[in-house]
Amino acid sequence: MTKAQEETLLFTRVSKSTQALPVSIEDWEKQAREILPDGPFDYIAGGSGAEETLAENRRAFSRWAIVPRMMRDVTNRTSAITMFGRKLSAPIFLAPVGMQSIAHRDAELATARAAAAAGVPFVASTVSSTSLEQIAEAMGAAERWFQLYWSNDREVSASMVKRAEAAGYSAIVLTVDTVMLGWKRRDFRNGYSPLREGRGLANFITDPVFCSRLAEVTPENAVEEVLKNIYHPALNWSDIGFLREHTRLPILVKGLLHPDDARLALEHGVDGIIVSNHGGRQMDGAISTLDALPAIAEVVAGSIPVLLDSGVRTGADVVKAIALGANAVLIGRPFLYGLAVAGEQGVSSVLDTLLHEFDVAMALSGSRSVEDLNRSILVRLP
Repeated sequence: MTKAQEETLLFTRVSKSTQALPVSIEDWEKQAREILPDGPFDYIAGGSGAEETLAENRRAFSRWAIVPRMMRDVTNRTSAITMFGRKLSAPIFLAPVGMQSIAHRDAELATARAAAAAGVPFVASTVSSTSLEQIAEAMGAAERWFQLYWSNDREVSASMVKRAEAAGYSAIVLTVDTVMLGWKRRDFRNGYSPLREGRGLANFITDPVFCSRLAEVTPENAVEEVLKNIYHPALNWSDIGFLREHTRLPILVKGLLHPDDARLALEHGVDGIIVSNHGGRQMDGAISTLDALPAIAEVVAGSIPVLLDSGVRTGADVVKAIALGANAVLIGRPFLYGLAVAGEQGVSSVLDTLLHEFDVAMALSGSRSVEDLNRSILVRLP
């Protein structure tokens, strides 16, 4: 296909999509706001405290500018990467987002099908609205990881990761920044808690170890047991060893922002790091993930994969994150807005746009592959 044909195809695809569906993330968010009640929308869109970190995640990307290189023949490009020995079509993942039934009745199944069709790995949440086995069935052989919220009952955590391995998930993502629940003013204002509504119970009420802890398996009893176990201030680095005893899968730690924690992750044999502040939903006033990324990437020095989430909205954002040291990025709110507006089709459209934006941004930066993206194409603005 010639460059002119490629551009014509892209223009035609975008033109068709604009006839019915939004193109920009801002428009997806606006339509989601019109569709969803206050409680679900604010739960998805909001952050903790005064939402300073939520805003700072986006501002951080605007502090870096791409300086394109010219005359470099970018005819033949590839966005493919390899991670844990598996080839992926692009350095973009869907972040673990729980309780997706608050956005759309088809919940994680719609998201999983869209991710599989796009060749984008899906990270399933512990507190999903559909079980990890159902998600796996919807995805077939497509790449998927399982995100684990540590439980104070360690045998429940062990059971979850064993189930994930048996269901064909290829990595475990341990989220470590939820030892306490973030102070979310919007949720307090709305009096809204999807977890208390039972939206995130699917993996628990299908888990034999968890259910064995209940005198009677009812939604009410399950919610109380989850709330008793899901916040875990005693979580520490020695728990990685326990997790390692129960799975052969790579273990990534999600929620690191300090380079010293990256050093500890390496010392404890962690297989990957996700630089994340939970999308600004946990500690308000925390450093943005993009600002935290370079120091962590320097510590890791390519020894294990480093991924980034929180604030990624465009293909140019993906270029910037990779140029600053990430091997891949994860998106969260953008695909949820697509899910809310148009279900599986909405998620597919959001992914299609982002993947094409990334391809265009990579080409216009003068890069033919993800490996070409480095600090030399960026400048930090005053």
